[in-house]
Amino acid sequence: MNIIAWIVLGALAGWIGSMIMKTGGQGILMDIVLGIVGALVGGFVMNFFGQDGVTGFNLYSLLVAVIGAAIVIWIGRLLT
Repeated sequence: MNIIAWIVLGALAGWIGSMIMKTGGQGILMDIVLGIVGALVGGFVMNFFGQDGVTGFNLYSLLVAVIGAAIVIWIGRLLT
């Protein structure tokens, strides 16, 4: 997946994750970072449960990234 697709997927996943976790949107840059880190975390979690991680630019990958972004936000809340 190219860098533009990662940024778009990360922005969408970060924004949706922040809406689910009721943070009200962190700003576009933070949403992108949350989404990309969330995709990595979500991929790790899904691999732990025997499923595929991020497989490309599709709905499944967006769902994995949103789950990961929500986990990252939750961990961030625990640390602060």
